[in-house]
Amino acid sequence: MSIVCPTVLATTEEEYKEQMDRIAPFAARVQIDLMDGDFAQPKSIDVDKVWWPEDVTADIHIMYRRPGEYLDTLIKLKPSLVIIHAEADVDHKSFAEKLHVEAISAGICLLADTPISQIKDIIDEFDHVLIFGGTLGSFGGNADLAQLEKARQAIELKPTLEIGWDGGVNDQIAKQLSDGGIDVLNAGGFIQKAEDPKAAYEKLLQLIEQ
Repeated sequence: MSIVCPTVLATTEEEYKEQMDRIAPFAARVQIDLMDGDFAQPKSIDVDKVWWPEDVTADIHIMYRRPGEYLDTLIKLKPSLVIIHAEADVDHKSFAEKLHVEAISAGICLLADTPISQIKDIIDEFDHVLIFGGTLGSFGGNADLAQLEKARQAIELKPTLEIGWDGGVNDQIAKQLSDGGIDVLNAGGFIQKAEDPKAAYEKLLQLIEQ
């Protein structure tokens, strides 16, 4: 069954704390989105300002042009998973290998225009594929459900992959995403902007359990 993973996307330390505090009481797993202001805008807080509660599992989705320059800092943070972009300027295989040495899972994200075939030769190095169906650097937006085909294609290449979805997750499409092979629904605006974030989170859980 799919899981719901609330996301944090902040441009200041104060905003980051507000968002983390909003979801930490109920979220077992969170995704922290980081942008460099180049590959993805706006610029988020810096990598070395990232933190999360000890009882929360954290994934870091790093939307950087050159994520390799921050690998040491990421390793020191000890997240469960680090996700880099297929489109980034980095040695993807080496990046994943260095994470694995530190017992950190490696993920790779594909933007809408990037086909699964682009990562065919390196997919065995990764544990997680994040399908991006929204807009970089912002909460909400409309999800491009045509991207669901990539979930099937990725699993055909490596059946043990965990498949995530980022972009536009809400109560209208959560069930469709889950049924379409998505293991991790990264929900940003639907939870963070809700009057009752916990109720929004639980609503998504109820929908995918049906």
